[in-house]
Amino acid sequence: MVLETTYNNKETTKTINAMVGRPFSFLQAIKMKGIGSKRMIIDEVSPSLSKYLNTVSDLTYGSIELRPNGILVSMNKGLRNFVWVIPYYQFYMYKTNGVSIHAQGKFVHFKNNRTHKENRIFFQKLVKMKTDYDHRYPHVDTV
Repeated sequence: MVLETTYNNKETTKTINAMVGRPFSFLQAIKMKGIGSKRMIIDEVSPSLSKYLNTVSDLTYGSIELRPNGILVSMNKGLRNFVWVIPYYQFYMYKTNGVSIHAQGKFVHFKNNRTHKENRIFFQKLVKMKTDYDHRYPHVDTV
């Protein structure tokens, strides 16, 4: 689900908190040594997300925020801010010449450049949180 977060809206905040949990507290964020990625260049997106990117030749930047039950992928289009809310049970990440995040039939591919290399520790933390979530709530296999 993609939501506009340019302005504070109680309903948007409620929706985000219901889907991926409330933000980590300040002390938890310090213990985790950060809960957000550095800003990265968005290289490619699925057609359904293309309306949230800059239409001219400007670069579009994005970042990721960790939540207890999912992640928030932030994107900027001009002066407007959008957040793609992804619960962990829908989240998949692939490392293919950068990082590609897939969920809900959509994807965002972040370019492999210097900022991607600076986020290496963040991505390791993200993978650990996803595996911890999968261990807490195992998938149900139907036979």
